[in-house]
Amino acid sequence: MKTIKIILCLLFLFPAVASAQTDLFFRVKIPDGKVSTSFSNGVIRGTRNRYFIKADKDQLLTVKITSLENNACFQINIPGSKKMLEGAGELDDATEWSGKLPKSGDYEIIVGGIRGNASYVLTVTLK
Repeated sequence: MKTIKIILCLLFLFPAVASAQTDLFFRVKIPDGKVSTSFSNGVIRGTRNRYFIKADKDQLLTVKITSLENNACFQINIPGSKKMLEGAGELDDATEWSGKLPKSGDYEIIVGGIRGNASYVLTVTLK
C-alpha cells in the first residue's frame, strides 16, 4: 500500500516527465502542377513546428498563417545562416510574409504560439 501511495505521489508531482514535448519537423512538398500547399496543425506551448522548403534564389515565397485564437506566428530562417528574413524575424510575430528569396537552399519556417497552445493553418506558396 505504501508503494502505491509513493508511485501515485510521484505521478502527481512529475506529470511533465511522462508528457515531455519536442519540436516537430516537416518537409514542405508542393504537389506537381501546383504552386502552394497548406498544413492544418497545432503547436504546444514551449515547442515549435519546423517546416523546411527547398527554394531557389529570386523565387517568390509567400507564407501565411491563420489561427483560431490569432495566437500563432512564424519566423523564416535563411539557409546556411542564423539570419532571418526581414519581416519574419524573431520579434516580428509574423502571420504573413511575401518576397523574393536572397539565396538558394532549404528555408526553415518556424511556427510557434504567441500565448498557449495554437491550432493553425499554414499556407506556403512558391513561384
